[in-house]
Amino acid sequence: MIRTLIWFIYFCLYLLSVIPVWLRLKRLAKQGREDEVDDLLFTEVRKWARSLLNLAGAKVSLDGAEHVPATGPVLFVCNHQGYFDIPLLLGYVHKPMAFIAKAETKKIPIISSWMTMMKCVFMKRNNLRQSFEAIEEGSRILKAGHSLVIFPEGTRSKSCQMGPFKPGSLKLALQAQVPIVPITINGTYKLMERQGFLIRQAEVNLTIAEPILPQEETTARALANQAQEIIQSNLGSA
Repeated sequence: MIRTLIWFIYFCLYLLSVIPVWLRLKRLAKQGREDEVDDLLFTEVRKWARSLLNLAGAKVSLDGAEHVPATGPVLFVCNHQGYFDIPLLLGYVHKPMAFIAKAETKKIPIISSWMTMMKCVFMKRNNLRQSFEAIEEGSRILKAGHSLVIFPEGTRSKSCQMGPFKPGSLKLALQAQVPIVPITINGTYKLMERQGFLIRQAEVNLTIAEPILPQEETTARALANQAQEIIQSNLGSA
């Protein structure tokens, strides 16, 4: 209970402490200094993400870091165990990235502003038209050279089990013709979801697989199945 209380207090205070950084980012963006924006933004986000994991007591191991392409945008495809998945990816995958996120997160003060700066895409999952528009927006972001993360299960599993991958979001890779990097997350649910909202120490493993290069004749369903098989195989051995 004490760890959880300290973590949430830290989380809130940290967001307030980086307001000066946010204001600087806004100034740089207005001046069109996009490279400086990206460098400062993701340096700060990575530091924030790692601090959250450290305070939660996460013991993180990383395998396959060499599989992340050094240049060019990619579509990261991951299983989704818990709320700590996002800090884990931001803190330990060394490539700037944004997320396809639930539309509800756009209502969260301060956090939504940072997500918008990162070029996150907000999707209403039950709105077919808006989902299509989000896919189009995500495709434009990838074509512009920015990497994205998707969780094809659509929601947190809160366990080591995986739900079926929905193929719709894999259309991003087909439209933008970018590599797909499958990532297996294992153990984040132990940090929180397994015991509700109480935070406890846990071992967490992040396994990055070799990129999948989508072919023109490949379908989104085939890509979803292939990515799920790779992620599942690494989950089984993690």
